[in-house]
Amino acid sequence: QVQLVESGGGLVQAGGSLRLSCAASGRIFSSYAIGWFRQAPGKEREFVSVISWSGGSTYYADSVKGRFTISRDNAKNTVYLQMNSLKPEDTAVYYCASPDNSGTYYTESGYHYWGQGTQVTVSS
Repeated sequence: QVQLVESGGGLVQAGGSLRLSCAASGRIFSSYAIGWFRQAPGKEREFVSVISWSGGSTYYADSVKGRFTISRDNAKNTVYLQMNSLKPEDTAVYYCASPDNSGTYYTESGYHYWGQGTQVTVSS
C-alpha cells in the first residue's frame, strides 16, 4: 500500500524559511512524480509545485515561483519543498501527492495518493 507522510511544518515569521518533506513507501518511489498542494482556511486546495519522476522537470505556481524549490532524493524515497521568503498568505495545510502512473500533473485530478498534510503558519 502506498503511503505518503509529510513533515516539517510549523510556525514561522514572515520572511522566514521552512523545509517540508514527503516520505513515500509502498512502491518504486523513483518511478513517480510527486506534487505539493496546499489548502488555506475557507479556500480550495491549490497546486504549489511538482517534480517529475526523474527529477528533471519541476513546475511551480506563480504565487511561489522564485521562493519555493522542490527536489527529490530517490535514495531516501523523499521529496522536499524548500520554502523561503514566506508570507502570511502561504499559511495553509500542505499536502504531498502522487499519481498512479508516470505522468506529471498540475491539478488534483491527476493524483491518486495523498498524505495527511502538515500545517504551515506564517505570522506577520
